[in-house]
Amino acid sequence: MTAQKLSGGWAFFVGGKTMTITEITTDKKRYLDLLLLADEEERMIDGYLERGRLFVLEDPEVKTVCVVTDEGDGVAEIKNLATAPAAQRRGYGRAMVDYVKNLCRDEFRTLRVGTGESPLTLPFYEACGFKRAYVIADFFTEHYDHPIVEAGQLLRDMIVLELSLANESEFGAKG
Repeated sequence: MTAQKLSGGWAFFVGGKTMTITEITTDKKRYLDLLLLADEEERMIDGYLERGRLFVLEDPEVKTVCVVTDEGDGVAEIKNLATAPAAQRRGYGRAMVDYVKNLCRDEFRTLRVGTGESPLTLPFYEACGFKRAYVIADFFTEHYDHPIVEAGQLLRDMIVLELSLANESEFGAKG
C-alpha cells in the first residue's frame, strides 16, 4: 500500500485501486445508517459523534466510516468503525485502522477500542495489533435499551483493547 496526501484527505493505492479517506467536519449524521452498523443505538452515537473526528473511506463510494475521540491523557479511542456489509472482509476496515494509527501516532501514545466479546470483532482488532487491556462488566446490558447480539453472541461486557502507538510507524508497519 502506498499513500499520497491530498487536500482534505489521503489517497491510498492498493493492488491497482485507489481509495480515499477524508475527514468529515459538518453534517456528520448523514452517515448515520453506516454508523448504526457498529453501534445500534443512535443515542450512544450522539454521545461521541460531534466531539469526535469522523473519517470516511471511499472506493469510489463510501465503504467504511470511523469516529475517533480524544479521551485525554494521551489516549485516542476508536468509538465507531463500520464497513458497509457488501464491502466487509475486503481490507477496508484494516485500511481505516492503519490510517487512524498513523494519524494518532504523533499526538497520542495509546489507541483504544471497546467492543463486545464477539467472534467477528475481537479477532479483527487483535489482528490489527490491539491487546486486551480490561473489561467493563455489563456495559451492553446497562447502556443499551435492547439486547445486542452479534454473530449469535449476546453481548454483555465491553472488552477494551489498547495499542501502544510508540512502536507504530507510517501506515501500520512496525517500526
